[in-house]
Amino acid sequence: MNTNKIREDFPTLREEGAPAYLDNACVTLKPDCVIDAITEYYTQYPGCGGRSVHRYGTQVSKKVSDSRRSLASFLNAPSVNEVVFTKNATQSLNQIAHGMKWSEGDVVLTTDREHNSNLVPWLQLEQEQGIDHRVVPSNADNTFDLEAFEEICSEVGDKLKLVSMSHVGNLDGVSIPIKEIAKVTHDHGALIAVDGAQSLPHMKIDVQELDIDFIAFSLHKMCGPSGMGGLWGKADLLDDLRPIQSGGQTVVTSNYDSLQWAKPPARFEGGLGNFSGMIGAGAAIDYLAKMDMDAVHEHEIKLNKIMSSAIKDLDGIEIIGPDDASLRGGICSLLTSDLSVHDMAILLDESAAVMVRSGLHCVHSWFNDRGHINGSLRASAYMYNTEEEARLFSDTLEEIVNVFS
Repeated sequence: MNTNKIREDFPTLREEGAPAYLDNACVTLKPDCVIDAITEYYTQYPGCGGRSVHRYGTQVSKKVSDSRRSLASFLNAPSVNEVVFTKNATQSLNQIAHGMKWSEGDVVLTTDREHNSNLVPWLQLEQEQGIDHRVVPSNADNTFDLEAFEEICSEVGDKLKLVSMSHVGNLDGVSIPIKEIAKVTHDHGALIAVDGAQSLPHMKIDVQELDIDFIAFSLHKMCGPSGMGGLWGKADLLDDLRPIQSGGQTVVTSNYDSLQWAKPPARFEGGLGNFSGMIGAGAAIDYLAKMDMDAVHEHEIKLNKIMSSAIKDLDGIEIIGPDDASLRGGICSLLTSDLSVHDMAILLDESAAVMVRSGLHCVHSWFNDRGHINGSLRASAYMYNTEEEARLFSDTLEEIVNVFS
């Protein structure tokens, strides 16, 4: 993989003295093709797709269909109609949570490292509908405890309705064995939903090979436009979901006293769509489809090893997750004993133009449970980051620790 060649595709990285952008777990940078696709929509056919039959509307409809087809291919989805455009993974997970039918006592299992988007909907349903949300504890190093998971599944028996888990944690970059988890889940007669926000941008995901039921993702973490996400689900399961937003093309027709729901994906895409976002998302997926995703993953691990090896022994610094950086993908997340993570993030930016994330990363539950109320400092790499940037992060961090400790 030619990192320097990739960097030429990103306008912010072509600038002289471009900053070291290591906040990719939050949002990735955008390549020219995505920016051009959005601009093309607004300057050449800024119409309404799926409704109007004039030339603008027809062109938009075609472009959106092309984007949906690209995404289905990227996921190896059996049908293009199983791909739903959303605002982000949060909306996608809420569509699953609030679209399913629940009975009091139904059990939902998550890990203890979930983003709020895959925790709060279940807590809400627990309060409002009486479901039973349970947490599968991780091993001490945050890796997945498959034995504990199997024990809980056996314990709850036929009450198990859904397993909903992040494939890769935004907290620490640790991945879980989704294929094995899916098998255990199905053996117990339940469904599995995957939060793929941190896996789909960084590794090859085949929904059929993994045998999962749903996957939610954020396209803004995949070189796509902000405000764009997606949901894939098996066709029969999507047919059973109620839409959490209705109106517009979510129905085939309506009368004063009745309605007929549209088939997916239209059922879940109510209201005027973010057409520029959908078209830009298609350009992003076409861009990623040309990449060797295995090589992308290995490149990120290489950068993480550089960052981790240089800072793991610094006084007052603890890396969240396994000691082996290869088990943490491209994420290096640090706890500090004395220094403010927010102050450190500001110093990294102002002194060396290194951009990282500081705070709780929407994983409040994990930090609160362990008393780390200020969160962590998180550097997250992507395909366009360089070894020099990884060293700049670790060298600058070491200077900050030595000066202010």
